[in-house]
Amino acid sequence: MSMKYFKLGLPIFILLLPAYLHAQDMDELLEEATGNTTEYTYATFKSTRIVSGHSIERMQEGQLDFRISHRFGEINSGAYEFWGLDQANIHLSLEYGITDWLMVGVGRGTYEKTFDGSLKFSVLRQSKGERNMPVSLSYLSTMALNTLRWENPGELPFWDRASYVHQLLVARKFNERLSLELNPTFVHRNLVSTELDPNDLWAIGAGGRFKLTKRISVNVEYYYVVPPIHDYRSNKTFNPLSIGFDLETGGHVFQLHVTNSLAMIEKGFIGETTGNWLNGGIHIGFNISRVFTLK
Repeated sequence: MSMKYFKLGLPIFILLLPAYLHAQDMDELLEEATGNTTEYTYATFKSTRIVSGHSIERMQEGQLDFRISHRFGEINSGAYEFWGLDQANIHLSLEYGITDWLMVGVGRGTYEKTFDGSLKFSVLRQSKGERNMPVSLSYLSTMALNTLRWENPGELPFWDRASYVHQLLVARKFNERLSLELNPTFVHRNLVSTELDPNDLWAIGAGGRFKLTKRISVNVEYYYVVPPIHDYRSNKTFNPLSIGFDLETGGHVFQLHVTNSLAMIEKGFIGETTGNWLNGGIHIGFNISRVFTLK
């Protein structure tokens, strides 16, 4: 009996299959037409950095980014210093994706022999369709520890060496070529050089990426400190401006740029940039990013 029902049911199944598949296609088309699906935006920026500052991007779950950042000396140092190439300032960092929305990082730099840590997590993600979100939003928190030797170590409490940064990263990818980002930023330093120097700084950063080819893009980054820091600081400082190129080479992202900032952490390049573009106080620099999949 079962074979008989099978023989009767097989032709019916074959006749109904095209109708079923057609209905499935119609459902998919209807979902697309009515916007019942959500399409998320990917690769707003190619790296977790635009130049020195963080981008909206973070490592996916189980991915580890090993980054080498380098700045030469100022170009205006002259031929004796080989226009800055005799000097070197390096920052090494590891950044790991705990989940697809949470990333942690640690680093060590020659600038003030600083150790630093960071936490970045996604709040909103740009998308269209059923869920329409015009921008991506992330929150970044960092802590840096100055480990330079002090003349009288007992006079400097440990926590006076610390500084903190809180930052909102708001970005939009307008099309396949153009992405822009705004970064409202708060910097607090427990210890400053003199009483003329503020412990707290507010800044607004802006960055952008424009793709020239499939693997090459030009990046620009600028931070404006409010109010202008050169009005009241003990040392004359300038707002950091950086221009560079991203070169993607498979598993590596190579970033080549020029900037008036020597430091490669927020506490340094936002509040302590002493280079002036107008007199050649700029540095040639590069970042090398290599991503490893651990999970």
